[in-house]
Amino acid sequence: MRARTKARKRALDILFESEARGDDPLAVLEQRRETDDAPPVSDYAGMLVEGVVAHRERIDQLLSEHAEGWSVARMPAVDRTLLRIGVFELLWVDEIDDPVAITEAVELARTLSTDDSPRFLNGVLGRIADIAEHLRASR
Repeated sequence: MRARTKARKRALDILFESEARGDDPLAVLEQRRETDDAPPVSDYAGMLVEGVVAHRERIDQLLSEHAEGWSVARMPAVDRTLLRIGVFELLWVDEIDDPVAITEAVELARTLSTDDSPRFLNGVLGRIADIAEHLRASR
């Protein structure tokens, strides 16, 4: 597994755990950085967690607008978290190409979520990627 793929998986773990427990994601991130009991948190994983937290309101708004027939709250938790990471990478991480952000999210969904999840994530992220230039210009 490539370093950034591992970082995305680690960010997913931290964001998923914090949501499931009702904990502050930044506090969970800090705990994971300070412990030797879990895999290390790379700088990229930390940046993903921090970015999703910083932009969560806007990310969730975009997900609500582009996930046809799904509210953010109704999405499976893994899918919701992968979508948040994917949207963050699409709109705020300039060094990641849009197709890479989408492919990485879809591949993680393929191994970690339901059979329908890869197609769902690809559709939602694809719709957002179609307007990403406009969204980036208005941020």
